[in-house]
Amino acid sequence: MSKNRFWINRRAALALGPAALIAPKAALSVSARVIEWIELLPPGVPYPEIIAEGEMDEFNDLWRPVYDENATLFNDELVGLRIRMPGFVIPMEIDRDGVKTFLLVPYVGACLHVPPPPPNQLIFVTTIEPWPYDDLWAAVWVTGVLTTEIEETDIGVAGYAILADEMELYEW
Repeated sequence: MSKNRFWINRRAALALGPAALIAPKAALSVSARVIEWIELLPPGVPYPEIIAEGEMDEFNDLWRPVYDENATLFNDELVGLRIRMPGFVIPMEIDRDGVKTFLLVPYVGACLHVPPPPPNQLIFVTTIEPWPYDDLWAAVWVTGVLTTEIEETDIGVAGYAILADEMELYEW
């Protein structure tokens, strides 16, 4: 047998088997870092520098913001971390069990009644368990691993993504 090949005997496989089943659950038990929306900006970029002008789409009755390069700069220090942050749900995919994908936005009505926030202030969320859609105007806590992933939707462009392994109502 070649020296470079990995070999595991039956006894070792039986000993490691239970650990392989426990490892994913242990990863979820890692405490999440609570973050605020402002932390999604790269260090040194002030919030006023991500707001942009725009133009009115008269045909569709929508305001189309025009962002500069600061809108797609991300805080790389947060990428790959398990985070917990509050926000509001703008549903993308709903079925009878609840919301499966949504945009997490920093304030009520973002993307619906006003121009959408820039990509580094929107998070595309996919849930492990669908979120009940009985009170979509309520703030929620979303917990999961944060990644950067541009996701274009009909109502806004998200620059971050989370696979939500935990969600709960935000208590004021």
